[in-house]
Amino acid sequence: MFRTPQVILFSEDVPRAAQFYGGLGFTETFRVPTEGEPIHIDLTLDGYKIGIASVTSTREDHGLEPVPQGQRAAVILWTDDTAGAYAALTTRGAPALAAPHRWLDRLLIAWTADPDGNPIQIVQQL
Repeated sequence: MFRTPQVILFSEDVPRAAQFYGGLGFTETFRVPTEGEPIHIDLTLDGYKIGIASVTSTREDHGLEPVPQGQRAAVILWTDDTAGAYAALTTRGAPALAAPHRWLDRLLIAWTADPDGNPIQIVQQL
């Protein structure tokens, strides 16, 4: 019945959010419109797809009331070097929400956020 799940994040600045995720290694796969200011961009990394949707377009085109900021969802990114990835992101200006720390005695986890405040969990198997 269902296939190809995807998460959509709402943003007041779609290009800025897409650029942020592009810097994490995501590749743009879809953009509307193809010319001018985009109202929606899809990006993929390792077969995982996220979409960035304009708050204004979501309100005007679909009649929804998206929340444009805050911790509404989290993007989880697995890595072989949580401390290094966290340092790289926070050095580039991403907020430091939680420094690398052990969790469940088998994971090293850190938290930062994208430009719209969506938390990003960086996690490594120990």
